[in-house]
Amino acid sequence: MADNIKLIIAVIMMVVAITLFYTYSEYSTLLRVLGLLAVAGLAVFIASRTAIGSTVLSYVGDTQVEVRKVVWPTRQETLQTTLIVLLMVMLVALMLWAFDSLLGWAVRSLML
Repeated sequence: MADNIKLIIAVIMMVVAITLFYTYSEYSTLLRVLGLLAVAGLAVFIASRTAIGSTVLSYVGDTQVEVRKVVWPTRQETLQTTLIVLLMVMLVALMLWAFDSLLGWAVRSLML
């Protein structure tokens, strides 16, 4: 029950902050953005103290660990893969153009 109250408070804080952000448009955008970020940070902090929030935070941490384990391609591998994709796209485009031309010629022949 306490977790639900914390989540409801966090959502209400965000709704009020967004409403105030657009209501007070005559004030400096910098101040409004800073206020919105401060409230968002506080709302995230409150939400992170719930069971769901701690689960989400552990998921984000695990995701960051997994991203560090990824072996990213080298510049040469990326360039070669990109060139192969571009070549295949042009090849398929030429094949579709040829097939479309053939069908167009067949339809024109039948219409005469």
